[in-house]
Amino acid sequence: MKNQLPNGVMLNAYPDSIGQTLADTVRVLAMPEFRDVFSLFYLLPSAFHSDLDRGFSVIDYDLNEELVNEADLEALAQLNIMLKFDLVLNHLSVGSPQFQDVLERGDNSDYKDFFIDWNEFWEGNGEPSADGVVVPAPEHLNRLFMRKPGLPVLQVRFPDGSDRYYWNTFYQQVNIDNDGHRSYLGQMDLNAGSEKVWDFYADTLRKLSGFGARILRLDAFAYLHKEVGSTNFFNRPGTWDYLERLRKIAEECDLILLPEIHSEYGTGIHEELSDKGYPIYDFFFPGLVIDALDRGNNVHLAHWIGEIIDRDLKTVNMLGCHDGIPVIDLRGSTVSGVERPGLLADSEIEAVIERLLQRGGRVKNLYGPDGTKVSYYQVNATFFSALGENEASLRLARAIQLFMPGTPQVWYLDLFAGTNNYEAADAGGSGGHKEINRTNLTMDQITQGLQRTIVTDQLKMMRLRNTSAAFDGHLAVDALDPSRIMMTWTNDDESATLDADLNTKAFTITHSGAGKATVLSF
Repeated sequence: MKNQLPNGVMLNAYPDSIGQTLADTVRVLAMPEFRDVFSLFYLLPSAFHSDLDRGFSVIDYDLNEELVNEADLEALAQLNIMLKFDLVLNHLSVGSPQFQDVLERGDNSDYKDFFIDWNEFWEGNGEPSADGVVVPAPEHLNRLFMRKPGLPVLQVRFPDGSDRYYWNTFYQQVNIDNDGHRSYLGQMDLNAGSEKVWDFYADTLRKLSGFGARILRLDAFAYLHKEVGSTNFFNRPGTWDYLERLRKIAEECDLILLPEIHSEYGTGIHEELSDKGYPIYDFFFPGLVIDALDRGNNVHLAHWIGEIIDRDLKTVNMLGCHDGIPVIDLRGSTVSGVERPGLLADSEIEAVIERLLQRGGRVKNLYGPDGTKVSYYQVNATFFSALGENEASLRLARAIQLFMPGTPQVWYLDLFAGTNNYEAADAGGSGGHKEINRTNLTMDQITQGLQRTIVTDQLKMMRLRNTSAAFDGHLAVDALDPSRIMMTWTNDDESATLDADLNTKAFTITHSGAGKATVLSF
């Protein structure tokens, strides 16, 4: 199967998360303590030229040589570590060559239709406001899935003095200096109805493949297809048409596509993606494992593991990551008039959120067109702090993750039991909540961390998961005692078993193969 995920453990970090550049991370991965621990590396997009959101506002997909060079990527290949990169499918930075050409040449730009002119899109389906931006008719506006308060537009001054409004789902800012000169920041939504955009995608996939990419995470793909009268979030069938077109390009480049989407479990979108042959992110796992460890009860977690096995879902799972701890994903939903429950009840999700906030997390919400909150979205915290900075809980959470079906992705800061960085979150202002979990580690901190038992224990477990053929086999789960969970992987004569007490957080891992058995007790 061309879109089959590789097996093994995946590191997740920015190029400057460890030391100062990717070269420092490479040096760490070459250390004896990290031998055979990782097979993959999800390198976040500040590896490319970008200007906002720590990489997710891409200017272009050339390497940011202040942080990364091709020798670093070759060194990772020599360590047998495959790469996963982001393709930020929905948008490009205002600073991109394409949008800069629009600002310079206006209507004469070859890239005028590369982005979405908001007023042209909504023409005939709304009324202009006093400042000239079209406000969609209520039946359209109320359906839109919004990521922030207010209309998602950037007001741009063209060379002829006219103002244009471009669709901008995630971030926009206009700065005017004392002389009246304008400058812009923003993440500009791409017009996937333009063939120039698809040429850009094809060129980018070829470029990333040339850098050694094996997996492409499709960031914000569900916002790409836009249509009057739709929610403009995972529009059907348009989103499927776009994904299929992109998959054909990816197959030519020998790339695996991993669509990234946050949506309620009850919508069943994760099942749709799987049924179409795509691997999925297991955004349900972090909240479920927190619930299981806090309550000492496996019921909800075991139900989800059983569903992964029964439906043969191909997943990438994680505890923490560069983003927040998902909570909206656990909810139920009503689809076509049919109510489908969530993996946790709303009261249970609220209890999880409350505990995370008591432990210092920062909540991120979704908003309606009028600026009112419509739903919680995620909680920003390190996973260690989310667990009350309890080492036994982190150790068991990691063990359960490594025994889960799918590819385990490990956030560098969780490996080193990082705690919430409130100073960085506060310094980041209204958009700084994510910085609570993005602290860069110095090489000295890495050296010191490798003296901590919580770090070395995780490395032992990760090395087993990364190298044992047992995890290429079949998983059986025994969860008959709600306070205990037993997970056994078997592949021919090799097996690995996790036997854990969710109350005491004590567990053993037993590995058998080649006529001998090893027991790790924690």
